[in-house]
Amino acid sequence: MKQYIYFVAFLVCIGNYVSGQNEVPDSLKTVNLEEVVVKANKLPVTLKSNPGSVSIVTPEVLSTSPKTIGVEEALRLVPGVRVDNQHDGERVHLSIRGQGILTERGLRGIGVLIDGIPVNDPSGFAPDLYDVDWATVKRIEVLRGPSAGLYGGSSSGGVLNIYTNDGGAKPLGGEVSQIVGSNGFFKSLVQLDGSTDKMDYRASYSRTDGDGYRDHQAFWSNKLYEKINFHPSEKLSITQVISHTDYFQQNPEGLNIGQFDNLLQANPDACPFNEYQKTNRTTVGFHGVYKFNEMHDVEATSYLHSWDYKETSNRCAEYRTITNPGANFQYNLHLTSGSVKNNISVGADFKSQNIDMHKLQSAANLNRVESTDETNIETDSLMANQLIKQQTTGVFALYKLEVSKFTLMGSVRYDNLTNKLTDKMMGSDTATTSKDFSRTSVRVGASYSFFDALTLYANWSQGFIPPSTEELASNPVGYSGFNTHLVPATSDCFDLGFRGFFSKKLYYEVTGFLMNTDNDFFRFKQSGRGNQEVFYGNAGNSQRFGVETYMSYRLLRNLNLQAAYTYANYKYTSATIDPVYTDPAYVLTTPPADGQWLPNSPQHQLYAEVVYSLNKHLKISVSTEYQSKWAIYTDSKAYNSEMDPAIYQNWQDGFNLYHARVSYQWSIWGLQGECSVYARNLTDEKYMAFTEPDPDGNAYQPGPGREFFGNIKIRF
Repeated sequence: MKQYIYFVAFLVCIGNYVSGQNEVPDSLKTVNLEEVVVKANKLPVTLKSNPGSVSIVTPEVLSTSPKTIGVEEALRLVPGVRVDNQHDGERVHLSIRGQGILTERGLRGIGVLIDGIPVNDPSGFAPDLYDVDWATVKRIEVLRGPSAGLYGGSSSGGVLNIYTNDGGAKPLGGEVSQIVGSNGFFKSLVQLDGSTDKMDYRASYSRTDGDGYRDHQAFWSNKLYEKINFHPSEKLSITQVISHTDYFQQNPEGLNIGQFDNLLQANPDACPFNEYQKTNRTTVGFHGVYKFNEMHDVEATSYLHSWDYKETSNRCAEYRTITNPGANFQYNLHLTSGSVKNNISVGADFKSQNIDMHKLQSAANLNRVESTDETNIETDSLMANQLIKQQTTGVFALYKLEVSKFTLMGSVRYDNLTNKLTDKMMGSDTATTSKDFSRTSVRVGASYSFFDALTLYANWSQGFIPPSTEELASNPVGYSGFNTHLVPATSDCFDLGFRGFFSKKLYYEVTGFLMNTDNDFFRFKQSGRGNQEVFYGNAGNSQRFGVETYMSYRLLRNLNLQAAYTYANYKYTSATIDPVYTDPAYVLTTPPADGQWLPNSPQHQLYAEVVYSLNKHLKISVSTEYQSKWAIYTDSKAYNSEMDPAIYQNWQDGFNLYHARVSYQWSIWGLQGECSVYARNLTDEKYMAFTEPDPDGNAYQPGPGREFFGNIKIRF
């Protein structure tokens, strides 16, 4: 089947070359950033006058992703963001300005919306990004810096506002694509779309498989996404979304220094215990806007996430059944008098979540033959059986003022979060643990456009980071119950920056920021718990400052350069530690000390990409990816080389990778498409993709060597 697809694509490309047709597929044409409107602020504003740091990922950037399965491909040219792809699949760490670097899995303190539907749970935790098929995304807005005044605790580091493709212009159209590559990678995508007078629609299905570049690293996923935009009248528009994700990922775990002789191996217990994660999730959501007149409009969203999750380790098999409904409402008032425009909004949102969870003790199968099956040995020893109920309510008010070249935006928000855990293995009088958090957050920013080439902006914002579901449920004093010692982290951040456009040739943005955080977090482990849990504590305060830069420059008519550079200086500044985190009875690690660098945060990051268009069809791109060295541990003894250097080496060398891509875009016989070949890590460098502050020394996650991918895309 694969050979047939490539043969047909080859004939199409040759036929197009012979016919001499020059039309380029619309989906691959350059987007004019001067016309882009940013909607992540909840009040639309043009990119030019946005009063804060923001990045726009365009279809042109998204279309050059080699595998279209990982967010690290989509956000490669966004400064201030670090993405650590775990094990070559779709399970990632993602941080913005260092917020979220300690998360064991998922996204913490970063708000995520897909077609207006929130992904984060009531605690602000986004469990993953499996529901996004990056091959069907048309644009991503990235707000960098705390945005709790907009979205509450789910956006203390920033916001990812993701929009997928709408229906095509024809009544019926679609796309098929096939990607194959190194390490058994295979992805097939089928998409149907179209439009009528009153609606447009799109439905896509993809299947992904891969062996991974390490032992016990195979993964597969099935993704179904359906989206309909209704426009029954000029006043009313409704977007309806249904998605289903079935995802499986083996977990090879981190390595220790003694295993550096073979960076492709898995941790010794990964295979006999068959460690993996499995997610099966369905989402149904609606987003609607009704315009009463030019002055008044309302928008509302409702959704339900429902899924089953299983994770196995060398300690236990954990089962979760999760339901997460939510809704929000926003009223907008627009007042215009001459050149003065006032916009006032008020609204509220509500989320709840029920997690029914139990854990069964695991056992090893030393004779297990490696495969992608979901079998593992579980005893009848019940280690935990509990129900977690969460609920958050947020109310907010927004204001935007536009006067000629000046823009002012502000927001205030109050959030109340309740968490309740019922331990089904305990008596009724001691079975329930509760932990509640509340906070008022503010955000205000202003910009002034002197001319197209220079807009100056300043922004002050607050972050509110309640302990996430994962952190609360990781109890260091038992297999069930909450970690009741955790308190929220709060932050204040000031941005100052400038951006501008020079004709159609140059767009740039430079932002400097200073962020102070109280009650920042650290990670630790205790003895006798295996790798089943990573625990969290409040480490005191931290200070983060840095510079984020981005530029897109058309050097020549057919030569374009894009580059994103980040300077980051993130350190703990004062240690005020709860004594429970230093109790030698169960704590193996010491909290971070003053002046200690936050882990997994390189001081310098750079991604640069040059694209050369030989003609309207053929493009060649070369890119480089650089990260400087970073600290590994939050443990002060490991950080200060007071522990065995054969196990604990605190500093990890950075890396510099080179990539290349050749693509051919064509249009013939009513079809449009693209053929491309991508080479990643051309020099086959051996490097660490990221590290984790693992007290056992299993901190190292190696990256893949040289990889090749081929992609065929046909649009009809």
